[in-house]
Amino acid sequence: MGGRAAPFPPPYGGLTEGVSSCLRRFRIIFTAMPSPTLPPDSYCAHALGHPFHGPYHDQEYGFPLHDDDALFGRLILEINQAGLSWLTILKKKENFHRAFDGFSVERVAGYGPRDRDRLLSDPGIVRNRLKVDAVIHNARVIRDMQADFGSFGGWLDAHHPRDRAEWVGLFRKTFRFTGGEITGEFLVSTGYLAGAHHPGCPIYPRVRQARPPWTRTHPPA
Repeated sequence: MGGRAAPFPPPYGGLTEGVSSCLRRFRIIFTAMPSPTLPPDSYCAHALGHPFHGPYHDQEYGFPLHDDDALFGRLILEINQAGLSWLTILKKKENFHRAFDGFSVERVAGYGPRDRDRLLSDPGIVRNRLKVDAVIHNARVIRDMQADFGSFGGWLDAHHPRDRAEWVGLFRKTFRFTGGEITGEFLVSTGYLAGAHHPGCPIYPRVRQARPPWTRTHPPA
């Protein structure tokens, strides 16, 4: 199938800043029946009842993260999704967590050649040299951010709000292997850009109640 779909058009207003607005992850085959209350091609509709997409959609997607290791872990998963389906990454999520020491920024930043070789020989994750090298490099960048901004989250907050194009430019200058789709999905999934859930999605009120960063720039009408 093709790439991820475009954001919802108006009248959803500020939600269009999310790069995928819940019409995400089209390199997957859905098994759940779409909800009649949601656009039939939306991620929200098709994630319902799915053994992997369902828990991610209901419990993680669009909710704010306040822990650097959790933010780093989400970035690792988004980087590794490039060229693959999101379902593949969700199925391998626990393998990534194990292989990268619980997504510990400190531990991954200290990886050397032996760790790199271990990762490239691990069949449970994506064995891509460029992605592995990018993750290790980005851990070191985040470690420096922790010294300068107190945390990775502090760095993100210091640059919020920005529109998608500005965020993409910043990530490209700061990290490796963070193109437009990877950056956009990372920011939507962690709540820095709006659009993870359709307004008719039953999870949408819970996301707003959690007060992700985008709600500071798009308050309720």
